[in-house]
Formats: sequence, structure tokens, C-alpha cells
Amino acid sequence: QVQLVESGGGLVQAGESTRLSCLAHGSAFNINSFCWHRPAPGKQRELVADFSGGGNTNYADSVKGRFTLSRDNARHTIHLQRNNLKAEDTAVYYCKLIQWRPDLRTSADYWGQGIQVTVSS
Repeated sequence: QVQLVESGGGLVQAGESTRLSCLAHGSAFNINSFCWHRPAPGKQRELVADFSGGGNTNYADSVKGRFTLSRDNARHTIHLQRNNLKAEDTAVYYCKLIQWRPDLRTSADYWGQGIQVTVSS
């Protein structure tokens, strides 16, 4: 089992920068994806940024050039550095980890509780 704990949310001003972090507790191995999501119009949640298989980093078009995803493997943590924040970045951000479970012969999805970020214009 994996538990995800998010931190770094709160109220910021437009144009400012903040960093969200997600710490994976438990048996965080065989990771296929470690990422951030947020709600989006017409979708339940959209992918904001992720580390996927093969070591690639992917970003939503709306955050490219402003957000940077980094990873601390030793601490089982990912960080989302967010620069030049806009009012439309206001959302609850959810951390997600997809793990290959060889005992179950399938992947398992784990979600954090979500963390509120409000950008004031």
C-alpha cells in the first residue's frame, strides 16, 4: 500500500511562485507514473504534469513554460514548482501514483487527499 501526502498549498498572489510537494509513504516501488492532476472544465481531473515510464516528463499545455516537475527518488517525493501563477491555476491539486503490482498482475492507482491552491488576482 502507498499513501500520498501533499504539501505546499495556500493563498498566493498572481505572478508569484510556489512549490507543491507529494511524499509517497509505504511500498513505493515499480512506479509507472507519479503525477499531479487538477479539475478542469468538462473533465473530472486533468493531468498537470507527470513522470511517466521511460523517464519522460509531460505537462498540460496550460502550464508549459511555467511549471516544472522534479523528483527526489531517495525521499520518494515529487515537487511541482509553479511560477508566474494565474488566477486560472486556482484549484485543488491531487497527487497520483500508478504502481505496477506484480502480485496482482495489474497496476494500482493511489491518490492523495488533494491540496487547495488559490491564486488571487
